Amino acid sequence: MTRLPPALQPLWPAAKRAHRAATREVGRVSRATGAGGSRAVPRTASPSSAETARHEPDAVRVHVGGPATHVRRPVPAGRPAGLRFWDEVRDLDVPPRFVLDVTDGHLVGEYAATVTPGGVLDLQTSPYFGIRGWREHPIYLRPRLPAPQQLAGTTLSLASPASGRNYYHSIMDTLPRWGLLQEAMPGVRPDRIVISHRTRWDQQLVAMLGLDQIELVEPVKHLSLRAERLLVPSLDNQQTLAPPWITSWLRTALPPRDVQGRPRRIYVTRGDVPQTRRLVREAELLPHLERLGFVRFDPGAVSVQEQIDHFAAAEVVVAPHGAGLVNLNFAPEGVRVLELFAPRYLNPGYWSITDNIPDSVYRYLVAEPVEPDRPERRMNRVQNDIDLSPQSVLAAVEELLAT
Repeated sequence: MTRLPPALQPLWPAAKRAHRAATREVGRVSRATGAGGSRAVPRTASPSSAETARHEPDAVRVHVGGPATHVRRPVPAGRPAGLRFWDEVRDLDVPPRFVLDVTDGHLVGEYAATVTPGGVLDLQTSPYFGIRGWREHPIYLRPRLPAPQQLAGTTLSLASPASGRNYYHSIMDTLPRWGLLQEAMPGVRPDRIVISHRTRWDQQLVAMLGLDQIELVEPVKHLSLRAERLLVPSLDNQQTLAPPWITSWLRTALPPRDVQGRPRRIYVTRGDVPQTRRLVREAELLPHLERLGFVRFDPGAVSVQEQIDHFAAAEVVVAPHGAGLVNLNFAPEGVRVLELFAPRYLNPGYWSITDNIPDSVYRYLVAEPVEPDRPERRMNRVQNDIDLSPQSVLAAVEELLAT
């Protein structure tokens, strides 16, 4: 959605409704006719991988990892207080972690949908943004599936609907699934991995985990792989609410290397390009922050390791909402965070990450005009710039430093 031109972003809700309606209708016809023969779209779907395994026990197995957990987070302090939004996202039910193991499994599309040899879409390992049931999955926009490439050996899928699109999703969705494979199936080494590795940050992350020593396959639009053995770890961060195990694993798997001399207080910029969620009056604010010991930091201008090192050294972080804040996973215990929002789009992703850090403090500041009873996470102003006065930001910073 954030790839839409700014002028078209308000049309997103209507466009998404139209997309879902088209998927339902095309899928209804293609499933009814069985068009495509051996390349037919999945005839039905299973809501859970456990159910998928029960229906096809000779071809599908589930390897269990960590247990189910429930997280209840405290409502954060900030301005304005009393936003209904935070009450709606404070509870998180994390299901048991697992790896789906499919003999003759079929992996389809850039969204990496898992299809069993019996023609069933496993919805739990094939989620997609904003759909309301399996009939709206974009796999059903295809009248038939692409001709599959046959692959011998073991293929591991770490791809997701957001593969290659966003630094946040690479860190929070893709990488932890590698850790989950090690947890649920220790010692298993795949012959190849389906993972995005086109962007600069993905290439660095893959190398940092040593995955570049394994054959890599890019998840692209017409991907169609028929694997002798397909392994698909579950996705635990679909609600962008950061299950605590993900932060714990990331801190172990991607440790800081050099924190000496890094600033203890950082302001994380999003640059000055309009309609990119930038802070409009950043230039006015920075001299005041510098007098308080803050250093402007642009995560997009440095390597992934340098981002990790900067955040690992930072005791206080001030930033407009943006993907660079995913590096809060590496912040030290006791970190203090102030996140700045535009009035029409709130997101709990970095509050929840911060809450995973012991003794941390999180505050938020939302620009006017605020809607206190706003519905949870509207999606039509995601890239709006943030227009806050330097005085209001400084007041919030002073409160944060006093905690």
